[in-house]
Amino acid sequence: MNKQKLIDAAVIVLIALFLLSLSMFGLLESSAKFMLVPILAFYFLGKYVQKKAK
Repeated sequence: MNKQKLIDAAVIVLIALFLLSLSMFGLLESSAKFMLVPILAFYFLGKYVQKKAK
């Protein structure tokens, strides 16, 4: 597994754990519990733009 895929996996896990912990403490509304998808979309979109800018 190359370094970039390992970083991607780590970011996904960290974001998921952060959102899960917020959900466990009741800090997220019911519709905000699925925020992982848009956050990951913006993460990968930013990586794509960074690659194209080089």
